[in-house]
Amino acid sequence: MELAIISDTHLPRGARVLPEACVARLRAADLILHAGDLMRAEVLDALEALGPPVAAVHGNVDDAGVLARLPERRVVAAGGARIGMVHDAGPAAGRLERLRRAFGDCDAVVFGHSHIPLHETSADGAFQIFNPGSPTDRRRQPQHTMGTATVDGGPPAFTLIALG
Repeated sequence: MELAIISDTHLPRGARVLPEACVARLRAADLILHAGDLMRAEVLDALEALGPPVAAVHGNVDDAGVLARLPERRVVAAGGARIGMVHDAGPAAGRLERLRRAFGDCDAVVFGHSHIPLHETSADGAFQIFNPGSPTDRRRQPQHTMGTATVDGGPPAFTLIALG
């Protein structure tokens, strides 16, 4: 199973749009994960119109339409793995263990909020956290990014994708 993972799209805002390379990966995925800060319900509608199912959580800047449709946290079953989702994973210090406790039955947690791409694996290799960065709002990062994951009966294999 192929997952396309995005967060912090912050749309609509000015002339900002999802990069075509991002849209192509979203369309080709078996499942789209969005870790919050869509901003408007029509952004969720547009993602759902791409074809694959969408699993998402709301973020801290999402409007009432998004808040009404999406939970703050969720767990997604995908290809034999359990993936937790939350927008704001809190401070960097102790994040991996904090998320492991909060999502104890999961193999991994996908989160957003910071716009800083991150992939960490626990010392025992049994748990991962992944932040795909942002495809539209890189802030202080050198590139716009998104993520993918392949899940085939085991833990997710995450990849960070630079979009330029």
